[in-house]
Amino acid sequence: MWTFVAIDVDSRMVPAFMVGKRDSYTANSFVEDLACRVNGRPQISTDALKAYKEAVERGFGANVDYGQVIKIYKDVQLSGQRTYSPPVCIGAERHVIAGNPDRDEISTSYVERQNLTIRMHMRRLTRLTNGFSKKFENFRAAAGLHFGYYNFVRVHKSLRMTPAMAGGVTDHIWTVPELIEAAA
Repeated sequence: MWTFVAIDVDSRMVPAFMVGKRDSYTANSFVEDLACRVNGRPQISTDALKAYKEAVERGFGANVDYGQVIKIYKDVQLSGQRTYSPPVCIGAERHVIAGNPDRDEISTSYVERQNLTIRMHMRRLTRLTNGFSKKFENFRAAAGLHFGYYNFVRVHKSLRMTPAMAGGVTDHIWTVPELIEAAA
């Protein structure tokens, strides 16, 4: 399974996420959901997943400034001991796909940092442990709880408020009982 995540760079809020296969159907569903939650003309940056081009066009039409970051990796022969080692990135290219995005702002850094936050806070993603999610439904529910907590309860250190407060969605820091009640 794959977790698609959108993040607003100003508020650090996650307006949309989706858990599913890394395919066109899930990418289209994710971007359509995101498009319903965004006001105005956004600038969107993605990685080089081919499904994003069609998904962004379907979801936003011509009302988007869209760029892709294509990373270049060093060709490394993996031995059995390096199975879980990430490839070495030796460069990245920024490509304008649609509209007029600010080239300097075409970046996946914020969502990559969000991915680290997800991995550190959701132990269900830690392979080779008893907490690793084996059922899709359980993982999707855990992801929903994580993003609800992240947006509404957890105070972001650099913002000194929750992302939902910074995004103007709420006027106070929620408690966990408030989050559970809102989710019910």
